Amino acid sequence: MTINSQRGEAAPLPPARFAFDAVTWKEIAYLLANLPMDIAGFVYVAVVLYLGVGLSVTVIGLPVLALGLAGCRLLGRLERIRARGMLGLAVDEPRSLSPGRMGFFPWLWTSLKDPVGWRHALYFFIRLPWGIVTFTIALTSLFVAWPVLPFIARGLANADRAMVRGLLSPSDELERRIAELESDRGTVVDTAAADLRRIERDLHDGAQARLVALAMDLGLAKEKLQEDPEAAARMVGEAHGEVKLALQELRDLARGIHPAVLTDRGLDAALSSVAARCTVPVQVQVDLASRPAPAIEGIAYFTVSELLQNISKHSGASRATVDLWRSGDRLMIQVRDDGRGGATTSGGSGLGGLAERLGAVDGLLVVDSPAGGPTTVTAELPWRDRA
Repeated sequence: MTINSQRGEAAPLPPARFAFDAVTWKEIAYLLANLPMDIAGFVYVAVVLYLGVGLSVTVIGLPVLALGLAGCRLLGRLERIRARGMLGLAVDEPRSLSPGRMGFFPWLWTSLKDPVGWRHALYFFIRLPWGIVTFTIALTSLFVAWPVLPFIARGLANADRAMVRGLLSPSDELERRIAELESDRGTVVDTAAADLRRIERDLHDGAQARLVALAMDLGLAKEKLQEDPEAAARMVGEAHGEVKLALQELRDLARGIHPAVLTDRGLDAALSSVAARCTVPVQVQVDLASRPAPAIEGIAYFTVSELLQNISKHSGASRATVDLWRSGDRLMIQVRDDGRGGATTSGGSGLGGLAERLGAVDGLLVVDSPAGGPTTVTAELPWRDRA
């Protein structure tokens, strides 16, 4: 049975019928398990509310209530797991409170006004009568209404599905969006840290090492200047060559951070420069009436640059094309090649990392690469006008 976890909805269930199938048995088991689960949840919520409210006149009442609401969140997660496994229903996880990132009093205030915790507490508080009803009907029907039990179980289970969707799912689209952005923020932070490590490594192992060697060569040349001018001249010539190499490495590093041609002339010229360095002939077509915001422009540039690097290294293609255009409020990028195909975003590939980085800025990456080729990679980025 396929589950749609994006909207908290299960795929269409098989129709209830007189013959008992696996779905029906799971629904019956869920209904029979409602009573013990609902008793445990009701007792927990009743005790937490009684202690929290009763002790609220003291200094420990409010922290007890806040911890109790956090426990309701945990019980709600267990209920979502039970609904996923037995009812085929998956709902998104509500965003966490991240208590480790805030002090005690901000955490206390945030926890006490947490709508997710209170909705979970309401769920378990009202479930006890329903658990008694479903347990009684399901158990009785096993003996006296066997022929129509699948239809009874389906109706009761659908009511359970509605309760889980209504009270245990994120409260609205905004909350789901916040959860997505919190996840994307981690990807952005990791990507920025990796880029900083790469820049540091390139500086340390490249230009810095050459400059150190250059300083040593010039020091030796200075010592030999009086006693052996010809040797000193040779050493100065070698040092001059090292300076050129160091400058070239610094230019390459600066281009990797943000190329000057992109700032000065835009995506058309910058991508043409990248295409000229590709080992495969590349045709670039940029159809943009205006330039996007610098941040979007930079992401588009590095996306195409990485895709062309993949073509050079792995595709075995004889030609490639790059097309950019605007469609509504989206910047569209499409890179094609006639290589061997088989590219995928799974398995920790570079395309998978690129898809994560684009997703972190509300972008999208789609790869169509059948075995034998051709390969088409389509990327979308949000369009923001240049200030």
